Parts: sequence; C-alpha cells; structure tokens
Amino acid sequence: MKILLLGTDGQVGWELQRSLAPLGELFVVGQDRSTNPDGLCGDFTELEGLAHTVRALRPNVIVNAAAHTAVDKAESEPDFARLLNATAPAVLALEAQALGAWLVHYSTDYVFDGSGERPWKEGDATGPLSTYGRTKLEGEQAVQVCERHLIFRTSWVYAARGGNFAKTMLRLAKERETLQVIDDQYGAPTGADLIADVTAHAIRQTLERTSQGDASLAGIYHLVASGCTTWHAYANHVIALAKSAQPAIKIVANEIKAVPTTAFPTPARRPHNSRLDTRKLQETFGLTLPAWQVGVERMLKEIDYGRSV
Repeated sequence: MKILLLGTDGQVGWELQRSLAPLGELFVVGQDRSTNPDGLCGDFTELEGLAHTVRALRPNVIVNAAAHTAVDKAESEPDFARLLNATAPAVLALEAQALGAWLVHYSTDYVFDGSGERPWKEGDATGPLSTYGRTKLEGEQAVQVCERHLIFRTSWVYAARGGNFAKTMLRLAKERETLQVIDDQYGAPTGADLIADVTAHAIRQTLERTSQGDASLAGIYHLVASGCTTWHAYANHVIALAKSAQPAIKIVANEIKAVPTTAFPTPARRPHNSRLDTRKLQETFGLTLPAWQVGVERMLKEIDYGRSV
C-alpha cells in the first residue's frame, strides 16, 4: 500500500510521519521540493504540481495535514487562506476520486458558531464566525467530492514540538506575578500524537473492513480528547503540575485571573463552545479517547515541565 502524506511541517504532520510508517510505503512530501523524493511537489500554492504528485505516485491513501491555521492572519489574507484550506484540497479530492484512493483530511470546531453548551455532533448545522472557519468548511465540502474520504474535525491542538499554550503559560508564569487567561471558551486540549495515532487506526480499519469500491465508512468524524476545560482551568492545571513536579522551576505567578474573551480583542472571532461529540468515531472504530489531562501531562514530562522554556 502506498500512502502520500502532505503537510509534514506542522505538528500533526510531524506525528503522522511516525504513526503512518508501519501501514505501508509512506511518501513524505513537504513544502520544500529540494527535500522531497524525486522533486515531488507538496506546495499547496502550486496546484498543478500538487496534482502531478498524486498522478506520479498513484497512492492508495492521501493524508492531508496541510492548512492555513493562523486564525487572525486569515482575516487579512482570505484568498490565501482559501487557497490552502479549500482550493488545494479540492484538487486532491478530484485526483483521489480519479484514482479510487482514500483521502484523509483535517478540519476544525471553527466550522460551528460556538453557541450553546452541548458538544457538537457531526451532523449539526455549521455557522463559522471567521475566515478561517469558513475556508475550512469550504475545504470539507470540497473533499467530499472524493467518495472515499475521512474528515477529522479536531480542536485545541498542541504538541511537544513547536509552540503551544502550555509552554506560553509556563514562560509567562516565570516572568509575571499575575496572569490573565480566558475563562469563557470551552474545549478539550488534544495532542497531535493522539490525532496521528487515531488516524492510523482509522485508516487500517477502513481498508480492512471495506472491500474495493466500498465507501461505507467514509464521512466526517469528531476527534478530540475526552473531557472539557477552559483556557483558564487549563493554565491552572499546567502550572500546578509544573510546581509539584519540578520545584526547581521558579514560578513567580501567584494569581491567575479568569477573564472573558472580550478582554483580548482579536481580528477573528473565537467560538465559545468548542466541545465536540466523539461517540461516532469511538463506536465506528472501537476506540477509547483518553482524558485531555493524560496527553497534557505526558507532553509536560516530554518538555521537562518547561525548564528550558
């Protein structure tokens, strides 16, 4: 089996390089042609080159982890956000459909309007509040042109590699006595490693359980860690763990104030309710998603509780 992985420079893409490797012959194609096998194109601004890559490799599975994820910046460059989040995935969908390949794509809770308190289900009405959310929704619609598609909506993604919210909180907690953190947005911090591992399980089961031409498992699935928190509670959890596990870390913050979203105006509106119902994913693929605290604590150990942050 051939697997084409695109968007390898991001946190999820990095973890997918690990999780997908045992499934088959993995072709890792990044944005920089000079580092790609046979000079293949993984640049989402070069649509013809992207299509050529798919035609040249003829993969059984295409996994697209590329996206424009700078939520605020997307407001000032909507055309570029649309190119990366919708137009390029549409090209992949057409090529995958022509090959009879499976296309795996990632989306976001930002396709919803963030109202209410109930976790969003896959079939709920969408209503994005931002350019980022709108272009990601357009991407979902484009990907469904490919009959054999798996779309994973996720939220509050973090990884030990690169920047993340926990690292920022630990750095600020060593610099400031008082922190202000938003307390009216709800979601589940979800590790890129968990997303990558679930993706690998889903791909394997999909290919094993469906015969050639059968797309019965195709669809949208919500993929986040279990449980729910706010950014304020998340920050408290991270700093408390760092204090207890690494007494050598000099935490000077003695107060973490809870503030509303309006305390930090941003170009793009954020959803207040990012809760996602994952029952469809768990029941379809026989998986159990761990509590969000499990992944966060593992990540904190991996970065040594921010000693070098």
